Amino acid sequence: MATSNASNAASTEIPEVGTIDMKLEVVTVPVSDVDRAKSFYERLGWREDIDLDAGEVRSVQMTPPHSECSIHFGKGIPTGEPGSLQRVILAVQDIDAAREDLVRRGIDVSEVFEQRPPGLDVEGRSYFMFASFNDPDGNGWLLQEITTRFPGREWEN
Repeated sequence: MATSNASNAASTEIPEVGTIDMKLEVVTVPVSDVDRAKSFYERLGWREDIDLDAGEVRSVQMTPPHSECSIHFGKGIPTGEPGSLQRVILAVQDIDAAREDLVRRGIDVSEVFEQRPPGLDVEGRSYFMFASFNDPDGNGWLLQEITTRFPGREWEN
């Protein structure tokens, strides 16, 4: 998917500040040994959100204390050099409004699509609706609609 550049290098106009909340949610980190990485982040005191081992694919997500941004690493997950960072997630309250806002700004964004993990029978749209776009280097970003957090996903005050 191509990404449009909404800015004009010759323009002196300051772009309008966005009105849609977008928060950095997850950064995928390339690792060579999943268990060693998990042990390291546990030693830092980071919360384990998930460790899903499905054979050829293993997915681990961990969150620093009181952070709204998590890291994700594992086996069978895209990683690598420039342009290979994928699945950088921006959490939004209303994915349709967020997508429309980006399209209005000239960004090439996919249609909204649903993606549910097999065997997870949770009702509603929260966590399961996405739209994607790429930066100029090909790094992949996802908008993810999150309206209600799963239990255990918020820090106590």
